[in-house]
Amino acid sequence: MAAKKLLIVESPAKAGTIKKYLGSDYKVLASMGHIIDLPKSQLGVDVENGFEPRYITIRGKGELLTQLKKEAKKADKIYLATDPDREGEAISWHLARALNIDAESKCRVTFNEITKSAVKSAIKEPRSIDMDLVNAQQARRILDRIVGYKISPILWDKVKKGLSAGRVQSVATRLICDREEEIENFTPEEYWSIEAELTDPKSKKSFTAKYYGENGKETKLSNAEETKKVTDDLKKAEFIVDSIKRGEQTRKPQPAFTTSTLQQDASRKFNFQAAKTMQVAQTLYEGVNLGGKLGTVGLITYMRTDSLRIADDAQREAVAFLTDNYGAEYVQPRKYKAKKDAQDAHEAIRPTSINIRPIDIKDKLTNDQYRLYKLIWERFAASQMANAVYDTVQVSIDANGHTFRASGSAIKFKGFTLVYEEATDTKTEKSKSDKVLASLSEKEKLELKDLEEKQHFTQPPPRFTDATLIKELEENGIGRPSTYAPTISTIVSRGYVSRSKKQLIPTELGMVTTDIMKNNFSDIVDVDFTAGMETELDEVEEGSVEWKKVLSDFYPPFEKNLESAVKNVEKIKIKDEESDVICEKCGRKMVYKLSKFGKFLACPGYPECKNTKPIREGTGAMCPKCGGEILVKHSKKGKTYYACEHLPKCDFMLWDMPLKDERCPKCGGLLLKKEGRGRKIYCQNEDCNYERKITSEKK
Repeated sequence: MAAKKLLIVESPAKAGTIKKYLGSDYKVLASMGHIIDLPKSQLGVDVENGFEPRYITIRGKGELLTQLKKEAKKADKIYLATDPDREGEAISWHLARALNIDAESKCRVTFNEITKSAVKSAIKEPRSIDMDLVNAQQARRILDRIVGYKISPILWDKVKKGLSAGRVQSVATRLICDREEEIENFTPEEYWSIEAELTDPKSKKSFTAKYYGENGKETKLSNAEETKKVTDDLKKAEFIVDSIKRGEQTRKPQPAFTTSTLQQDASRKFNFQAAKTMQVAQTLYEGVNLGGKLGTVGLITYMRTDSLRIADDAQREAVAFLTDNYGAEYVQPRKYKAKKDAQDAHEAIRPTSINIRPIDIKDKLTNDQYRLYKLIWERFAASQMANAVYDTVQVSIDANGHTFRASGSAIKFKGFTLVYEEATDTKTEKSKSDKVLASLSEKEKLELKDLEEKQHFTQPPPRFTDATLIKELEENGIGRPSTYAPTISTIVSRGYVSRSKKQLIPTELGMVTTDIMKNNFSDIVDVDFTAGMETELDEVEEGSVEWKKVLSDFYPPFEKNLESAVKNVEKIKIKDEESDVICEKCGRKMVYKLSKFGKFLACPGYPECKNTKPIREGTGAMCPKCGGEILVKHSKKGKTYYACEHLPKCDFMLWDMPLKDERCPKCGGLLLKKEGRGRKIYCQNEDCNYERKITSEKK
């Protein structure tokens, strides 16, 4: 019997999960994201007539739209179940118009998690399309289109072809450039410290105390002379415990993750870039096949959110689980208050069921999925647990009128730290002397073992990483949960910013472009102005501001800036970075160029010499067929594979990474490293069965 109801989602993975929850009455299809959008080749916005957008079917989506229309005609009822946010609402609205569905009919269903109960409950309570959400998306899309399409040609003309400006990306680039200027202009200041290694005569154990000042007042040591004067005085001094202050300190757990805090923690703990965190989280949200009775299950709630709210049912389930597994004394149900401009439509990011423990499904997940799910599970579990309690001790030591201080702490009650510890951007050293300090008594005489003078210089502010840039964007109200990852990806791919390990460093191109933007489009790269625009878009979503008013207020001053920039911006020549590769056609040294597909080599003699070539990325491993080097390659869809440098003459290709420094101990063949599920090292030779598990990575 043909399905009577059609449910349309965004992705095939999501469709596959939901299909298993619904009966044969339903057909579940995927729109593959947006199906209708502004045209790529032109502005697509009638600025003169109320900023009316001109939407078209996205190139390559025509066949899919035809199929959806065909299935829609057969269905008695159509549900639009795209993602539960502005973007998802807009996709549903475009689908409704394309499929002749009344947007005011009860056609829209949303769920915060893809579980059987959530999906079935959502279908029982359909609603009409929320036009306030749609209009907030339209306003953002059109604002971004106007900024990009109006400013980019000026950058092409004045700097170089292929550049682009963006409402959020330009501010993010400015933050990175401004930080670089701070670093370059920073003047280090000298200061000194003194550390005394002291021994407790009772226990014969040592600890370190730091110089604080004279007679209990803090004193700064700015040079070697001042420091030597103090140390000379200390060498003949008696070190006596002046006061001991014992106390208790509590630490509260953090709330369950938002998009921002998840991206920050995954960056610090796993070195994940924001885009990777979101890609892995998407797979956990859309569903993973756990086998057995569970089947395919969405493991986490929707991952684009800035809410800290947790559903009452989820909290009750967590309290029961934690009580059973850790004891009632470790449990403390909590509600967390979000910042005032947070969108509270969704919950915080949490496991769909705390009863699905990471360790129980580890073999069903890839390594990245397991690590991220474990992080989300632990953070949520900890958020409903008791405070950690520490015994603290602060010791003040007198040495001939000079004051030294030492402090320490010892865990008294582990509380939530039994489950989760938040990562930080700075490393903290754990004191080894906590137990010694706890055993000291006032007026006790200590033995001086060693005095160490150390010269220091104040440090400039650190460069941004993915984690610290996301934190900065969020704290300044720039962008929203869905924009952090694509913003960073864009400014790196466009060549405005480069990565060095975890640091984000502006390129010359980024600095030049930012200067042009600051001098000619100061509002666009102004942090407060951009944050204000985000607030206005939120007000459109709330229905308190008309979306076209946001555009009509923005455009007149922006247009004046455009006219001025065309006249006043001078042409700037940025020299391409030279490589060591010689062009085999004309003998010039080739230069690095950037396209939307990444860096490549090009001859600087263009247009006389049009030679280009991909950048060679070697593995150091040799091809077992012809002895050539095996190179890293990337498919059109971005998937990494490995192939002989003499391709296509030699057809040797691999999906798994070859090892350069190790051969098979059984047959001497090429060893490969398999990632993902069943991570292992194994022999490429099909006649050899050598393999071993990868055990070196910490779990």
